[in-house]
Amino acid sequence: MASVRKDAPPSTYSLETDLVLLGRDPARFDGFVNTPIVRGSTVLSPTVADLEGHTGRYTYGRRGNPTVEALEKALTQLEGGAGVVLTPSGLSAVSVALLSVLQAGDHLLMTDSAYLPTRQFCNGVLRRYGVETTYYDPLVGGGIAGLIRPNTRAVFLESPGSQSFEVQDVPAIIEALRGTDILTLIDNTWATPLYFRPHDVGVDISIQAGTKYLSGHSDLNIGTISATARSYPRVKQTHGDLGITVAPEDAFLGARGLRTMAVRLARHQESALTVARWLASRPEVLRVLHPGLPEHPGHALWKRDFKGATGLFSIILQPVPKAAVDAFLDSLALFGLGYSWGGFESLAIPFDCRTYRTATQWEPGGPGVRIHIGLEDPADLIADLEQGFGRLRDVAG
Repeated sequence: MASVRKDAPPSTYSLETDLVLLGRDPARFDGFVNTPIVRGSTVLSPTVADLEGHTGRYTYGRRGNPTVEALEKALTQLEGGAGVVLTPSGLSAVSVALLSVLQAGDHLLMTDSAYLPTRQFCNGVLRRYGVETTYYDPLVGGGIAGLIRPNTRAVFLESPGSQSFEVQDVPAIIEALRGTDILTLIDNTWATPLYFRPHDVGVDISIQAGTKYLSGHSDLNIGTISATARSYPRVKQTHGDLGITVAPEDAFLGARGLRTMAVRLARHQESALTVARWLASRPEVLRVLHPGLPEHPGHALWKRDFKGATGLFSIILQPVPKAAVDAFLDSLALFGLGYSWGGFESLAIPFDCRTYRTATQWEPGGPGVRIHIGLEDPADLIADLEQGFGRLRDVAG
C-alpha cells in the first residue's frame, strides 16, 4: 500500500520500505547506514555574525543534533504532519502537548478512558494553572458538540481507551468541531501511525509513547508529538521554552526500533488475535476487550478507521476472589508482571477503572486483566495461560 502524505513530501514507496529509508542519509556520514550518535551541548559558529544570526544547522545541543533530527524527520513523514518533537517519555509528550495549547482560564475536554497519568496531570498541574478539565464519555461521537463551552480550547482523545478499549468515533468528533478554533489531540500509542494516522482524519496533534512500539525492546523511554501546520509552531515553541530534550542515545534507539516496526507489529497483531480468540472460548473469561474481534462493541469503527491491531488488549474474568486472580497471575511463566508494554515480551497486570472514571461507570462484571502479547510462540503463551487458569480454579474453589 503506497504511503499517503499530507504536510510531508509524498513518498512513492510502500510503508514498509519507508520505515527502512526515512531519516537516514548515509552519504552525509561517510556511508554509515545508521545516523551516528552525536553527543554535545556546545555548537561552534565560524563568526560572530553566524553566532548571532543562528545561521548554522544546529545552534545548541538542546535545540537538536543530527541523531535527534534523524528520528524527528522520519516520524514527521510517517505521521504526515508538519513536524515532530521528541520528549523523554510518553507522559511528558502528553504534558508538553497540552501545555502548548492551553492557558489559564481555558477549558479542556478529556476522554474518560484516558491513561491514568494523563488524568493525574489534568487534575494536578493543569488545575493548579487555572485550566478546567471536563471528562466525557469516549463513545460520545458527534455529541461532543454539546459539551463545548465558550472557553473550550482543546479536545483530547485516546482510541482505543486505556485498559477498557473503547473505540472512539474520531472522524465524528472532528466533524463536530469543524468551524471552531478548538484543537484536537490524541494519544495514538496503541495503534501507532502504522495502523492509524490521526492527521489524515483532521486531528491536530498526534502523541505516542515511543517507549512502547517505537522502541519494541523495553529498554527506552521516549515520547513523540506530531503536529499539523496550525499547531506545530505552538508545540515547537513550548517544547523549546520548557527545555525539553532527549539523549542522543535514546533517539538512536528510537530510530533503530523504527526499522523493524512493521514486522514486529504484524507479529504482535497475529499472535494477539490468536490468543484473544482462545481466551474468548474459555469458561473462566467473561469477555475479551479486543477491538479486532467481531464481538467487540467498537469493532465496526475499528475496522473502518484502523489498518490493524497491536498486541495489547484486556480480558474480564468471571467473578472470582482477588486471591484467585493473584494466583492466576503469579503462576504465569511467560507473562511478566510489569507496567508498560510494546516490547518483545508478554505482560499481564490486573486493573480496575472504577476508582477513577467520572463521566462513565465501569461495571465490567468481573476482575480485569490487561494483557500484552509479545513475540513468543502463541502456542506456548496459550499453554501458560491454560495452566494459570488451573491455579485460578484451585484457589476460587
